[in-house]
Amino acid sequence: MTWSAFYLVCLLVGFGMSALSLLSGSVHLHIPHLHFDHGIHVGHGHGGASGHDGASWFNLGTLAAFLAWFGGTGYLLDHYYGVWFVVALGVATLSGLGGASVVFWFLAKVLMAHEEALDPADYDMVGVLGKLSMPIRAGGIGELIYTQGGTRRVSGARAESGAAIGKGAEVVVTRYEKGIAYVSPWEEFAGDAAQRA
Repeated sequence: MTWSAFYLVCLLVGFGMSALSLLSGSVHLHIPHLHFDHGIHVGHGHGGASGHDGASWFNLGTLAAFLAWFGGTGYLLDHYYGVWFVVALGVATLSGLGGASVVFWFLAKVLMAHEEALDPADYDMVGVLGKLSMPIRAGGIGELIYTQGGTRRVSGARAESGAAIGKGAEVVVTRYEKGIAYVSPWEEFAGDAAQRA
């Protein structure tokens, strides 16, 4: 295999990976994810469940950009300009690193600039204050409307005591099981808290 053929293969693989990535996003193809957990990572200080912050230097986008720029530059230098292979390899490597750096910069600074790790405490139902949009019959289920994470949400609701609670009543979630919020009227909850204080 000649150096020109090697560079051409790298260019085609890099371009193919880019095209596959583009198509998978626009036609919603489900392609298995590649994870490079031991790569170099850039932190944003948000903390993450996976043990690192931010984007990895080694991901499909940066790898595709490196291969495409490396292959394209190397092919042009070797095939059309006849540059000595060591110089062509060095310039192609620098070109590939430059292309990968641009893609990584765009990923880290533009696409992931406002990403934050989800905190499970922000979505804990216990203690949520809401209003009943449908009354709860004695022993029955009603409907609770509440705001959580900046979004208005709806959930089925039962009275913790089993008693009826009227439509429009403000309630507090005391527990959440199997998609049902168990609630107590806000007045009772606030009265109990005042008596304990």
